[in-house]
Amino acid sequence: MFIDGVFMRRHILLSVLLAASALAGSAVADTRFLAFDARDRTTQALTRGVTLEVARGLFGATEVRNLFSSTSRGSARFSQGGPDAVRRVLPAGSSDGGLYEIVQEGDGRGLARALCPGSDAAWMVIGRVRAGRPMSMQAVGRWSDGGYRHCVQLNYDYRGEWATQQGAGPARDTPAAYGPN
Repeated sequence: MFIDGVFMRRHILLSVLLAASALAGSAVADTRFLAFDARDRTTQALTRGVTLEVARGLFGATEVRNLFSSTSRGSARFSQGGPDAVRRVLPAGSSDGGLYEIVQEGDGRGLARALCPGSDAAWMVIGRVRAGRPMSMQAVGRWSDGGYRHCVQLNYDYRGEWATQQGAGPARDTPAAYGPN
């Protein structure tokens, strides 16, 4: 009797865990493409408009996966996380947010060089990304001397959301066009 009860409890627990993981998987699969226009001259000169690929997870948590130029061809991938030193060099009063490394492959190298000229690596601290709300990003670079420095603050106004088909997204195989032309 005791053995049957243990097996029954394990079976129920396993079923509940499988159902919960299925629900979590569907929540993580929510990907949106939110477009933003440059709010000031500095932002306009460096990036013009951008579209962010944002994955929304459980309980509304978001992760920015990619940045696409909205006005010209170019994209950059982000890798979530980075060293604590990045946050320590942010200007006083800047809003905190998600920390992302700009992946130095393809167009990411061009974006990092435009935002932090002369740096070896670059990170973005991106404020809360929400539809209908303005957004700010802080660029921080690491130089060959090992020092981290704040490069620039980019400010955007919300423009809209791209309507996409399931699995579709902005083109990723086009050359970069960052910085003043």
